[in-house]
Amino acid sequence: MNIMIYTLKRNFDVQKAERFFKERRIPYQLVDLKKHKLGQKELQLFVRRIGAVNLVDKSPETLSLPIGHTDDVQYITQELLLHPQYMKTPVIRNGEKCTLGVDEKTWLEWIQAGK
Repeated sequence: MNIMIYTLKRNFDVQKAERFFKERRIPYQLVDLKKHKLGQKELQLFVRRIGAVNLVDKSPETLSLPIGHTDDVQYITQELLLHPQYMKTPVIRNGEKCTLGVDEKTWLEWIQAGK
């Protein structure tokens, strides 16, 4: 397993994801999107697995912008590459698989498949 947790800030969901993997002694890498630029291929993977519209944070700041009201995948992708702060986090990645937010059921499936 190659777990990567993509985040913008340490919120409850990020802490819950970290705790889940720590309790099971599964190593993970925390990727702070404020420090590390999100790559085109990574974002394309997230869009394929999670959906572009689902990746957009629905905060008041984001909803005041066009990205908060569009379903144009190309536009959303371009904006998230330039402004990762508009993305909902945490995104948890295991190779080609991804989840958004806390999804312990899927994570347990990953663990079972990895044994």
